[in-house]
Amino acid sequence: MTAPVTSAALPARVETPRVAPGLGVAAAGGVLAIVLHLAVPLVSALLVAIVLGVVFANTVGPRVSLAPGLAVASRRVLRVGVALLGFQLVLRQVLGLGWAVLGVVVLVVVGGIAVTVAIGSILEVPPARRLLIACGFSICGAAAVAAADGVTDSDEDDVAVALALVVAFGSAAMLALPALAEATGMSTRAAGAWLGGGIHEVGQVVVAGGIVGAAALQVAVVVKLARVLMLAPVLTVLSWQRRRSGVLTAGRRPPLVPFFVVAFVALVVLGSVLPVPDLLRSGVAQVQGFALATAMFALGCAIDVGSMRRLRSSELLLGLLSTLSVALLALPLVAVVSGR
Repeated sequence: MTAPVTSAALPARVETPRVAPGLGVAAAGGVLAIVLHLAVPLVSALLVAIVLGVVFANTVGPRVSLAPGLAVASRRVLRVGVALLGFQLVLRQVLGLGWAVLGVVVLVVVGGIAVTVAIGSILEVPPARRLLIACGFSICGAAAVAAADGVTDSDEDDVAVALALVVAFGSAAMLALPALAEATGMSTRAAGAWLGGGIHEVGQVVVAGGIVGAAALQVAVVVKLARVLMLAPVLTVLSWQRRRSGVLTAGRRPPLVPFFVVAFVALVVLGSVLPVPDLLRSGVAQVQGFALATAMFALGCAIDVGSMRRLRSSELLLGLLSTLSVALLALPLVAVVSGR
C-alpha cells in the first residue's frame, strides 16, 4: 500500500508554480465530487470528495509535486469555504425558530462536545482526536472537523479518523433517524427538527429531511443551520484555549479569533441585513460548495486506507456513543416544536 500524499513540514508560503499542480488536482476532484452529487443527490458532495481523495492518494500514490498545492487546498481554500458558509445563514430564519428551539440547539452543540470529549477521555482516545470528533458530530460534520483542525493541536491521523467516523456514523444516522421518527409517530415538523438537531452533515440532514417530507426538510435545514452558526463561537473558544496554553504556530501565538471566523460572522451579518439578490446568494453558495469540496478532496489525500483499517475499537465506540448522545440531546426539539 502506497502512503498518501502528505502536507507535513511544508513552508508557510509557497510559490504559485509549486502550488498549481496540487491545487489543480484538488479542484478537479472537487468538481468531480459535485458532478457525482448532482447525479446522485442522496450522497453529500463533501463526503464524495473525501472518498475521491482517499482513492486518488491510495491508488495513484504519493507525488511530491502535489503536496504544496494540496496543503493550500486543505487549509486556505477550506477557510474560504467555511467563511463563505456564513453567507448562507440568514439570522431571520434562525431566530424565527424561537428561543426555546435555539436553546436546545445550543444544548446539542455544547452538550454534544462536552459529552463526547468526556467519553473520549474515559476510552483513552487522544485529546486532539476526541475534540475533532466532538466538533464534527456536534456541529456540522466534515467541515467542522477541518475547521477545528486549524485551531487545535491535531495531526493528519487525527483528522483522518474524525472524518472517517463522520462519514460512517453520519450516514447511519441519516437512515436510522427518519425510520425512528416514523416508527414513533412524530409529526412531520417535529421529525424535521429532530433530524436537523441530531444528524452530523448538512448534506445528510437534507437527505434525511427529504425522506420524511418537504415540511420536515424545511425545518430540518433551518435547525441544522442554527447548529452551523455555533461554529464561530466554538472555534473562537478553541483558539483562545490554544493561545492561552502557549502553543506556537509558525513561531507565533495563534490569533485570539482566527480571521476566517471573523469573516464567517461578518458574512452572516451582511447576508442577513442586506437585500441580497437570490442570484448572488446562489452564486456564493456554488463557490462555497466548490471550495469545501476542493478542500475535502485534499484532506482525503492525507488518509491512508491502511491506517483506517487499524481504527481502534475505542474510537468506533466513541463514534457510536457520540452519535447517540447528540441524537438524545436533540430529542427536546420534538417536544418544543410539537407544542408550538
